Amino acid sequence: MSTPSLTAVVMAAGKSTRMKSRLPKPLHPLCGKPLLSYLLDACQSAGVSRTIVVVGHEAERVQQAFHGQCEFALQEEQLGTGHAVMSARELLEDYDGDLLVLPGDTPLIDGDTLRHLVEHHRASGAVATVLSAVLPHDAGMYGRVLRDSGGKVVGIVEAKDATPEQLAVREINTSIYCFHTPALFHALQEVRPENAQGEYYLTDVIGLFTSRGEKVEAVVASDWQVTLGVNTRVELADVASRLRWRILERLMLSGVTIIDPSNTYIDADVQIGQDTTVHPNTYILGSTTIGEECEIGPMARIENSQIGNRTRVLASQVVESRLGDDVRVGPFANLRPGTVVGNGSKIGDFVEVKNAIIEENVSMAHLTYVGDAHVGANSNIGAGTITCNYDGRRKHRTVIGKGCFIGSHATLIAPVQIGDGAYVAAASPITEDVPPDSLAIARCRQVVKEGWAKRRREESSSSGG
Repeated sequence: MSTPSLTAVVMAAGKSTRMKSRLPKPLHPLCGKPLLSYLLDACQSAGVSRTIVVVGHEAERVQQAFHGQCEFALQEEQLGTGHAVMSARELLEDYDGDLLVLPGDTPLIDGDTLRHLVEHHRASGAVATVLSAVLPHDAGMYGRVLRDSGGKVVGIVEAKDATPEQLAVREINTSIYCFHTPALFHALQEVRPENAQGEYYLTDVIGLFTSRGEKVEAVVASDWQVTLGVNTRVELADVASRLRWRILERLMLSGVTIIDPSNTYIDADVQIGQDTTVHPNTYILGSTTIGEECEIGPMARIENSQIGNRTRVLASQVVESRLGDDVRVGPFANLRPGTVVGNGSKIGDFVEVKNAIIEENVSMAHLTYVGDAHVGANSNIGAGTITCNYDGRRKHRTVIGKGCFIGSHATLIAPVQIGDGAYVAAASPITEDVPPDSLAIARCRQVVKEGWAKRRREESSSSGG
């Protein structure tokens, strides 16, 4: 038998005034991804074949950010959750399958919870099934799920419209539902904004169904935390903390050692290989991939980079770069975008590399800047060496061959090429190409004037200076 169709509507049209931000709430970053992306991932994991996101406030920005990942319906006026779902009706005109409805600000929800909700809905034959949660504390401003003495769902009441007795209920509505689509839209036509907010509540549909004797179910989430919403930056930080622990737990169970989880920050899409150790005060961000048996940190920041096996990054920054196997970086190195470091190379303390290819077994031990360059294998770059890549208008490239030795405090003024096996004497400003296996010296000869300093002091003393 073919799998029944499943569509989702994600409500993400609100102004999010409590966030106090110019950035639309769906786009707020959360562990390396926009908040709304977690809802899209959960829907996909649950088997949703079509996802419609209802947008309103800053609609163009949200549509641009998620272009190609979902469909969009526009809610021009924000008149409540029922109105939001009605905004998607035109896109669902001929659809008669099951419909998941979710708020766009519950990023901890997972595919397993949604799948369980849908399975219960289908097995029970209900016209609507609510995902509820029982909170271990006061339910605050959440809507309450109301049941009769036999446990049957009889309605949902918003907190602002609830009686004191109803407010004492701790089973809350998560605003996540599974509906039979035609029945939902038929009921929505009867909903009226007769409430404290003057809005069209999606929850009123539940009351309409129960008043007609139609079957409504409520499934309690196995973990109330997955239903947490984000309405303020305080709640965003709380959700980020819980999500971060989920990420760290997944990595540790896969064989990664996290020395101090409370002081380690790893984004959702990061991948780390077995037997790698991550030390405290380390940030691994974006779509970074790290191999096996690496040592990262303490005090490292790695973003959108790929790192091979057995590589160590100590107290350094690596951004949009690729590091091979057995590489050593730091402390206090800065690898900027476009850096590629070959196997076995060393990038030491206070070394900065940008848009450069460093081949295998290169030593760049300290106090060096290499930008817009290519350094051949087995070369040694002395302390204080810099590539002068910018002439005030354009960037130029420096090419250093294989097996070269660049003396300390050399200045390579691009565009310039150093041939394979060449040496550059310390403190030399190099402006012309150096042939292979040559020695380039470009500096003034030392002159020593004996007694000069003594005579200067005597002259100063005699003149009363």
